[in-house]
Amino acid sequence: MSRSGIFQFVLFIVYLLVQVLILRNLVLFNTAFCFLYIAFVLLLPIETNNLILMLVGFLMGFMVDIFYDSMGLHALATVLVAYLRNYWLGTITPQGGYESGATATLAANGVQWFLVYALPLVFLHHVVLFFVEASGFTMFWYTMLKIVASLLFTMSVIVMLQFLTPQRRRI
Repeated sequence: MSRSGIFQFVLFIVYLLVQVLILRNLVLFNTAFCFLYIAFVLLLPIETNNLILMLVGFLMGFMVDIFYDSMGLHALATVLVAYLRNYWLGTITPQGGYESGATATLAANGVQWFLVYALPLVFLHHVVLFFVEASGFTMFWYTMLKIVASLLFTMSVIVMLQFLTPQRRRI
């Protein structure tokens, strides 16, 4: 296993532990939840194979489901985001394309690109998660409030984390 693979494995464990040990109990006004674990899938290298993305997304979502006792909701939402990630990256490709080995981080691509990239995917994750959890559209406006509040909370934490982590060199 290469150094990059070991680093990604350690990051997987760190994101999972932060989600289930700290962020699980951090809820703002009983509506805003922070699902930082989705950032692991979003921040994987751009060239990552779609099948590997979906497998990693399933493993991350399944592990979160085990701790949240949510019967596959997180796995469903995370696999969907992992599936659509490369298609979305292809849609928002800069004119010159991506460099070989590039990552989908704020430091590598800028704030505007990162928000255009991450915001729709995190929104989709939250829409699927909360509407499946609500079992339909009966509480539509309350569910939308939870989606928007959680989107703002999650994106704020992801962007702050991007600014706080030093940019590492390619391994």
